[in-house]
Amino acid sequence: MGLLDKVKAQATQVAGRAQEAGRAGQAKLEEVQAKRRIDALLRELGEAVYAEQTGGGSAGSGAVARLVDEIRAAKADQDAAYAREVAQGEGGGPDEAGDGGQDAATDDAGES
Repeated sequence: MGLLDKVKAQATQVAGRAQEAGRAGQAKLEEVQAKRRIDALLRELGEAVYAEQTGGGSAGSGAVARLVDEIRAAKADQDAAYAREVAQGEGGGPDEAGDGGQDAATDDAGES
């Protein structure tokens, strides 16, 4: 029965890892969806501000205020999704090192 117990324990471990990977994938998906929503809202905000500044918009500042509120809410959702991702051990956010994506390779290029 020892072999059967070992197989059963391994199967339980594999199932646990699969569930963990699924949760991490879901958190990453939520983060990406929130980023796309923010990008769309920012574009819409830019269009509204441009229309307002050039006199071509009839929506007025009400549309700008509404879009700013929606962007704030979407950013909060994105932050929450990222926090869930980090909590599940996935990490790897867009700027985890805090260097804007610049690393030693780009620093070395200027030293030649």
